[in-house]
Amino acid sequence: MVYSPFTMEINYFGHSCFRLSERSGTAIVTDPFDASVGFSMPRLKADIVTISHDAPGHNHAAAIKEARTLHGAGEYEIGGVFITGVHTAPAKSKGGTNGAGGNTVFVFNYEDVTVCHLGDLSAILSQADIEALGTVDILLVPVGGGNGLNAGQAAELISLIEPSIVIPMHYKLAKTKLQLDPLAKFLKEMGLTKVEPQDTFKVTKSSLPEETAVVVLEAKGA
Repeated sequence: MVYSPFTMEINYFGHSCFRLSERSGTAIVTDPFDASVGFSMPRLKADIVTISHDAPGHNHAAAIKEARTLHGAGEYEIGGVFITGVHTAPAKSKGGTNGAGGNTVFVFNYEDVTVCHLGDLSAILSQADIEALGTVDILLVPVGGGNGLNAGQAAELISLIEPSIVIPMHYKLAKTKLQLDPLAKFLKEMGLTKVEPQDTFKVTKSSLPEETAVVVLEAKGA
């Protein structure tokens, strides 16, 4: 029998929505959105949906059929994945679109790779919250401002968490109706001029870089 190493596959669908999967395991969709963001959710299948907070651009769980929805802080083990939800302070909403209950950061511990989705985090995490996250291999981080972190805040938090891979989210795309900053602003903060977008990101534990690297994913359908 040929040993097949664990491979994490990450796809991006715009705003804060990703699909995480591995060949024989559990698939997770984060923060599915409705059409208010300027484009529509594609048809996706998943075992789990996570909702960072109650806003139309993040809580459209009905778009993912027959999936278990996780909303709020807690610890879960589903399909071999250990999931931790860490509550953070409410986002600073200009129009009252974010739920008063605040934001939930989700950490997904797969077999060999740990992914952290920061949701609509609006401020730098405390040292206690950072320690609660544990070791983060891949960080999905808002960078476009609005109700989430702006480019400078995102860069600062990345330096504190020290992930192997950073994948930006929650920034302005061609069809975005929301007032968000473009990706270029974040790349400049990270000392980068351009990063070639990838269609899908595949990673194994052994392929993780020693120093933090930025990966940009094509937003499918956006």
